[in-house]
Parts: sequence; structure tokens; C-alpha cells
Amino acid sequence: MRWRALFADLESQLDAAQARDRLADVADLTRAERAGVALVDRLRAHGPEPLTLVLRDGERVHGRVLDVGPGWLLVADADGPGEHLVPVAAVATVAGLVAAAAPSPGVVMSRLTLGHALRVVARDRAVVRLRTDAGTLVARVDAVGRDHLDAAVVHADSGRPTGERRVVPWSAVLLLSRL
Repeated sequence: MRWRALFADLESQLDAAQARDRLADVADLTRAERAGVALVDRLRAHGPEPLTLVLRDGERVHGRVLDVGPGWLLVADADGPGEHLVPVAAVATVAGLVAAAAPSPGVVMSRLTLGHALRVVARDRAVVRLRTDAGTLVARVDAVGRDHLDAAVVHADSGRPTGERRVVPWSAVLLLSRL
């Protein structure tokens, strides 16, 4: 009888040790998988609920994520009809983001960089509010280069050109909003 109790005790200790090892393995695998998740993957999985982005300069953008590319996101303003193109590099924090992550996008979507999104804005010739590290200007995006854009400054009230032109590196762009 004593032998059975001894073996039963050893078996229960072994089972407990194996259970602890499995839990540790699951935790390690979870951390490893989470390390491979990009912010854009989480933004693509977010869904229709509004979230709040705080940009590097402290400005807040509150709205629904409409589209996400490899280095940008398009947000519909929760308080009005506006849409904002936000480079992911301009985002300091995100509030209200779900924990889920979408799978990596296909090859075509992964090639739609910030440059592609800016070229659409340039093609449309829309007047935009361009927020940069140096301040805000109202302009029309005339051309988009490999790492910069050319903007023609316009009068905010009439949309008529002022004659002033600015070249803005993409790294300085915080927000581009259609007016």
C-alpha cells in the first residue's frame, strides 16, 4: 500500500510539472507570436469602432479607420465629414485599439506605400490641410517624389494659389486632411 501511495504521489508531481511546462511553453509562444505583429496589422483588424490617435505633435485625431497601407492609414473624422491621411510614423499613441491582428496583406496591398496614397491626393488636385513638424499649411499637392512632396500653398478661404511653393519630406508629414 505504501508503494502505491508513493508512486501515485510521484505521478501527480510529474503531472503538475508537465502542466507548468506546457503553460510556460504557451506563454513563450504567445510572446514570440506577438513580437511579429505590426501596428498596421492591428489597425487593419480594428473594425468600425472609433479610436483616437495622438500624433507626435500632440494633435488628436478621433475617428474610424477606413483603410490601412504599409505605412499609412486613412481615418474618417468621428466629428464631421473629413478624412485624414496619417503616416504611421507620425502616430505617437493609439487609444481604443483592439488586441486582434489581421494577417499580413497580400503582395499588391503591401506595395501601396505612403507615396501611392499621396499620389492619389495629387491626382485629385484637392485642397488639403497639411500638418507638418513645422506647422500647418493649406495647399494642393502638385507632385510626389520618392521621399518628399511638392505643395502649392493656397488661400484657405478661396483655394486660390498664393504663388508660394513648399517641398515637404515625408518624414515631416504628420497629417493630411481634405478640406
